[in-house]
Amino acid sequence: MPFLFSKRRVSVSVLLSGVMTMYDLITIGRANMDLFSADIGAEFVDATAFVPQVGGSPTNIAIGTARLGLNSAVITAVGHDLVGDFIIKYLGNKGVQTDLIARKDGKSSLALLGVKPPDQFPLLFYRENPPDIWLTIDDLPDFSRTKSFLVSGTALARGSCANATFFAAEQARAAGNLVWMDIDLRPDQWDHPMSCGTTMRRMLPLIDIVIGTEEELWATINLDPAGWHGNQAVTAEERAQVEAWVTDTTAKSEQIIVLKRGKEGVSIFEGGQELKVPGYPVEILNTVGAGDAFASGLIFARHQGKNWYDSGRFANACGALVVTRHGCAEALPALAEVETFIENY
Repeated sequence: MPFLFSKRRVSVSVLLSGVMTMYDLITIGRANMDLFSADIGAEFVDATAFVPQVGGSPTNIAIGTARLGLNSAVITAVGHDLVGDFIIKYLGNKGVQTDLIARKDGKSSLALLGVKPPDQFPLLFYRENPPDIWLTIDDLPDFSRTKSFLVSGTALARGSCANATFFAAEQARAAGNLVWMDIDLRPDQWDHPMSCGTTMRRMLPLIDIVIGTEEELWATINLDPAGWHGNQAVTAEERAQVEAWVTDTTAKSEQIIVLKRGKEGVSIFEGGQELKVPGYPVEILNTVGAGDAFASGLIFARHQGKNWYDSGRFANACGALVVTRHGCAEALPALAEVETFIENY
């Protein structure tokens, strides 16, 4: 079965072709100051210096798409503090539009990360009461002025941000946006393991394109508390249940589900059919940020009119480049880097 836009998506693209927009993409969710250990390979307790960046999945995707060439913005909130000042200035320097960032009471979010390649990155959040969870409907923009809108799953976890995100998805869809969701599973941000799936399942009908790993999709569909294991690897039985659900869901709707499979590449499901897109085997140095780079590449490629196979390959290349580098936001590639990587691979 060919992987084409649905009737709704075709009508959206036609309508957008004649509309002047301020943004190509708006994302919603957390933004935090990331402090990466500068002592590569050292235990966290032995770190002597930290390098500041800005992170949070939806914010990284705004950075990644801006670096590739889209006009991107993020809906988030920071405090009236120096960390908030840093986040706004950093994003502006990276080409992200910052006019949708609210200033609210509370301390801006902070994350500290150790770096022990290739797969140990102890992460400590300081998000006791971060401003971004208190986004409200009043903080939302006019969605007729953008083409795509991305929901971060974690934006649904806490505070008034959940209601604002649901309303934003409704408004974006009504305005003709292509609505994306990156599940962005962060188990420690939910009040109960089962709250994640319950809330995600309510959001799914508003989403055109879902991006997630097998673990994230299992957390979304799992109905048994005993089957919750955060973002730990799923079993073979659980993997089969995820694939069956994805196939059935896309067969019954116009929704597209993008299943990330790590080094195996990605599977894109549409109309109950699976399109397998291979990855780029590379030597892994640092996995932090690879998923955000993938989402950035996929959104960018679709905005350029690429088909799903070529979009998947482009997104896989973005992820492959990031895992060969240290850092997260700083590792997100520019368009010329991705094109050169693909050409020379």
